[in-house]
Parts: sequence; structure tokens; C-alpha cells
Amino acid sequence: MINKLSIKNLNFGYHNKRIFKDFFMDVSDGQIVSIVGPNGSGKSTLIKCIDSILQPSSGDVTVDRDNIGKMNRVDIAKKIAYVPQGSMRGFPNTVFDVVLMGRRPYLSWRGDKRDEEKVWEVLRLLGIEDLAMNYFTELSGGQQQKVLIARALAQETGLILLDEPTSNLDVWHQIDVMEILRSLVRKQRLTAIIAIHDLNMAARFSDKIMMMKKGRIIASGAPNDVMTGQNLEAVYGIKANIRFTEDIPFIIPMTRIAARA
Repeated sequence: MINKLSIKNLNFGYHNKRIFKDFFMDVSDGQIVSIVGPNGSGKSTLIKCIDSILQPSSGDVTVDRDNIGKMNRVDIAKKIAYVPQGSMRGFPNTVFDVVLMGRRPYLSWRGDKRDEEKVWEVLRLLGIEDLAMNYFTELSGGQQQKVLIARALAQETGLILLDEPTSNLDVWHQIDVMEILRSLVRKQRLTAIIAIHDLNMAARFSDKIMMMKKGRIIASGAPNDVMTGQNLEAVYGIKANIRFTEDIPFIIPMTRIAARA
């Protein structure tokens, strides 16, 4: 299987605090890959390093064999779409204008017919075309998340990075967002890398899970292989029951271990 993303010898830290040391990671094309781990494990930092929002001190990040570190911001945006954890609450733009921002790597600010057609295409794809003239700030959290995904799709990249896309959403909208992502990956041959806290959502919707702790990948593979009692104890410091429904693991946390390393 062809690698969509490769990370080699990545090093990064904040104010003399090392987060990644000689970090390696490969992601195959056409997959949903969930990155899980406790707070402070480096999930969101990794997402931002991949997109060059944060600049590693050394190492290589390649997408389709192109080195992201040697590309300018516009060219990176043609390779990688990023859906942040926070929303754009401070910007009272219409939904149409927010999604049109995804076309920024390809156009001047005035836009053209092709870009407008692409916006309508992704709005229809996500079933939110009726919201096009609504202000983004007036939408519910679930609707806002769909709009941000639509903006990412409008970039027409093969790789989408999502930082906690289900945070602050109710259960219905969590499932809705994850089902949309799975459908898009299958139908459009995209690769999605998701930093996510919800272990059960990750287990249900991911092709591959990478479990992190303190800037290192502790376990990587199919959900059945990663979501084990041993891994949960080592990474999260909890004991859990794991049950299976149609070969999908379901994690029931039972108790914490007295001290977590």
C-alpha cells in the first residue's frame, strides 16, 4: 500500500521541553487514522507539525513524497487541509464565504465561477446547502463542524487533518460527523488523520489507530489490535473491560490505577 504521509526523525519542543525526539510515522493512502492518547501526549502538536503550523527543529514530513518543510504556505494548502479544534466565532462570515476560503490556494480574493461551483458542490455533498447564506456564528456546534469540513474539502487535497472534530458535540452530532468523514474517505479516496479523545468513536470509525504517550507511539494498528487492556493500562493508567460488537472493540473504563507514569 502506498504511503500518503511519512514522518522521519521529527524533533520538536516548546521552551526547552521536548515533545518529539526522532519521531517516525507512516500513513497509507485512503485511510482514517485516529491518534489517541491522554492529555499532553502530543496529539494536537503532531497534527500542527504535519501542517507546518508548528516548525520542527529537524526531521522530514512528506506528503505524496513531497517535503512539506521545503514548500511555501500556499503549496502546503494544496496538499493538506486542516480542520482546527476551535471555531471561527469571531468572524461573522456567511457559510458560503467560510467554505470559499478553502479555495484560497487557487485564486485571488475575487474568485471565479469554478470556485463558486466547488463551494456549492461540497455544500450539497454534506447536505448543508440550505445554510449557505446563514452566518457561521449563528450555527450550532454540529453545523459549524460540517462547515469547517466543507471548507477543507473545497481545498481539494488528498490529506485532511482534524483536531478533535467531535469535541463539544452531542452524541448524535459526533456520530454524524464521523460517518461523514468515513463516507468521504471511502468515496473520494481521501486520507484523514484525526486527533481524538473518544476511544469508542476511534475504535468504531478508524482503519488504523495510533496510541501515543509522551510524544511516542506506544501501539499502532487495527482497532482490535490496539484497544487492549494492556495498552490502556500502560498509556491511560486505567483498567477497562473491552467488549466486541461485530469485531469492533467497545471500551468500558472501570477504575484508574493509583499512579500513572
